[in-house]
Amino acid sequence: MVVSTFTQEYTSPVAPSRMFKALILDSNILIPKLLPQFIKSVDVIQGSEGTGTIEQVNFTEASDLKYVKNRIEELDKDNLVCKYTLIEGDPLGDKLDSIAYEVKFEAAMMEAQFARSQAIILLSEILP
Repeated sequence: MVVSTFTQEYTSPVAPSRMFKALILDSNILIPKLLPQFIKSVDVIQGSEGTGTIEQVNFTEASDLKYVKNRIEELDKDNLVCKYTLIEGDPLGDKLDSIAYEVKFEAAMMEAQFARSQAIILLSEILP
């Protein structure tokens, strides 16, 4: 098995708590409204809102993807952290086992806010 990791950071003038609520806690309502041309719906398949919950993101015909299923591994509302794993869907293909994400929202210097996203990709075999 091969592991690959990458990290991205984004800045925003919006407070970290508001970003966390919008993009993590209310994502099933907000994301389809913000991106109706690409996201058809976000449905809870199992669980409710916390650890173990499985959500399915359904894409529109305009997307190359049909759907993805994500399982929430950790939801820390106090520290504004969400860890989830992409467990099923088109992006995995036949080479990837899973993709684990960690998203953290925090205040930065100079009153700008940022979100840090890290993805850990587990490959079932080495790609050519």
